[in-house]
Amino acid sequence: MLPADVDGKSEVFDLATLAGAGSGQITFFAGKGAERSLGDTQANYCFVTAGTFTGDPPRRMVVLSCDSVQHAFAAAARLFYPAHGHEPWNQEVSIHPSARLGEGVSLAPGVVLGPGVEVGDGTRIGPNTVIGRGVAIGRGCEIGSNVSVGYAYLGDRITVLPGAQIGQSGFGFASSVRGHTKIPQLGRVIIQDDVELGACTTVDRGALGDTVIGEGTKIDNLVQVGHNTHIGRHCVIVAQTGISGSCELGNFVVLGGQVGIADHVRIGDGARIAARGGVTPGDLPGGEDYGGAPVRPVRQWRRELAAIALLARRRNRDRNG
Repeated sequence: MLPADVDGKSEVFDLATLAGAGSGQITFFAGKGAERSLGDTQANYCFVTAGTFTGDPPRRMVVLSCDSVQHAFAAAARLFYPAHGHEPWNQEVSIHPSARLGEGVSLAPGVVLGPGVEVGDGTRIGPNTVIGRGVAIGRGCEIGSNVSVGYAYLGDRITVLPGAQIGQSGFGFASSVRGHTKIPQLGRVIIQDDVELGACTTVDRGALGDTVIGEGTKIDNLVQVGHNTHIGRHCVIVAQTGISGSCELGNFVVLGGQVGIADHVRIGDGARIAARGGVTPGDLPGGEDYGGAPVRPVRQWRRELAAIALLARRRNRDRNG
């Protein structure tokens, strides 16, 4: 714990992202792409990798220089949340007494509801599904069998097909020559109304902020949604697509099967990406169709494919005389 009243600053009581931090919270500056958030943050303390920050810090901020931001932040997170990831379960109670169920809720055999769970009117939960501590599920939802939901808020009329995993720990590690240190994942998953999640799809909880899936979005089977990713309204995401952490998808985005998206990508409203497209870090303007790996406008991609095919035919003709 950092000392209280350093240079008049308040005692640290929690961790947060640059954009979401307030007085009394500690955050970190990862460098590239975070300059704007650094200028706007209200955090009192900020981890910064030594030698990467050359400007003046925001007013009332103490800069904490360290060799590795990720390792320092992971250590601080473990101090604040020592029991992180260890959900206590009572072997004798499947439905915790503090769980609140609305009218007409249907629970199949083997359902487990943790402390403080809320389930809205008319929601149906399939066999062997586990709903963790504090999860809230809205009205008229259909939750399939063998689903796991933790650290999440689900809206109304949501469909979750069997085997989906919501709110699991995101894939975040601080790496060094000594190995890989797990960075505690402390955020939530927010799923808005009328969303459908396919079978065996996974949605990771945020590292600090929230992973968000917007209203009316439809996600197919075997899709991976990384931590802190924000998906807009009425998107369509087809099977086996992988979305890395901290991505932002606009409204009405369409991703074909097996699309891969790198971390910190921004995709504009109405963009459509053909199957097996690969999206590299950066911004992808909306309102266009894309294809290839890395993706480019679909007309350019098709011209390149046609040119390659033409070169191959010419080479075969020359070789065969």
